[in-house]
Amino acid sequence: MQTIATLHMLRTALAALRADGGRVALVPTMGALHEGHLTLVRRARAEADHVVASIFVNPKQFGPSEDLDAYPRQLAADAAMLEAEGVALLWAPSVEAMYPQGFATSVSLAGVSDGLCGAARPGHFDGVATVVLKLFNQVAPDMAFFGEKDFQQLAVIRTMARDLDLTRPEPQAIIGVPTVREADGLAMSSRNRYLSPGERAAAATLPRAMREAIDAMTSGAPVAGALAGLESELLAAGFASIDYATLADGRSLEPLAAFGTEPARLLVAARIGGTRLIDNMAVSPAP
Repeated sequence: MQTIATLHMLRTALAALRADGGRVALVPTMGALHEGHLTLVRRARAEADHVVASIFVNPKQFGPSEDLDAYPRQLAADAAMLEAEGVALLWAPSVEAMYPQGFATSVSLAGVSDGLCGAARPGHFDGVATVVLKLFNQVAPDMAFFGEKDFQQLAVIRTMARDLDLTRPEPQAIIGVPTVREADGLAMSSRNRYLSPGERAAAATLPRAMREAIDAMTSGAPVAGALAGLESELLAAGFASIDYATLADGRSLEPLAAFGTEPARLLVAARIGGTRLIDNMAVSPAP
């Protein structure tokens, strides 16, 4: 595996890969890799001939009070994991390489980026869309793989690709991979390492309360009541606050006041200690 930090070297290495033929897949990450990221890599290897992974802690998607400086960085360990999984190229640019002096462009979406994490973290999805569009332009992959844990992010990226008529990758080649979970159900996340032992034990309440709310809604309970019960259970378990607990349309992410016949998504963001956890689960209509 080659680890590359300059755009010129990336383009040279990609040209050599493409000379061998076959499809190129991109797995974008911010590093601090765990089994969830490696699952994306394995899925990419199963569907493409060459896998390019990127590691870049993107400052443009962090707000002024968020954890950019504290975000874990472990490039050597991450590179070893990616090499063991058969990644061909690791694109690991510096901030200066990604955003050179004079950089003045931002990608902004309306609609799918407005609510949920978009409301709680103003500007976050502009930063996500900007860096992902740059990664797509730099690598020009045939397909790209993202985890469904960041479900709104996935929707934002697909919308951007559709609206801007991207062909590398095309919107249908932006593939969401189901969330990978710990044994107790907690969604794997680089931020889980911020949790104290007590907070980590309490965090397992999140997926359990979400499943209980889904069971209630699909059994006919009012959506508002099921969501209120979910929030109460989290607060009783030691969560400090809930940014949102929402039932939304599975495609548009528009909030739903009632459970209907179309697929929906339960999305939650909650804070425990100093850590903000997000999760989502599909809600299928009852047969």
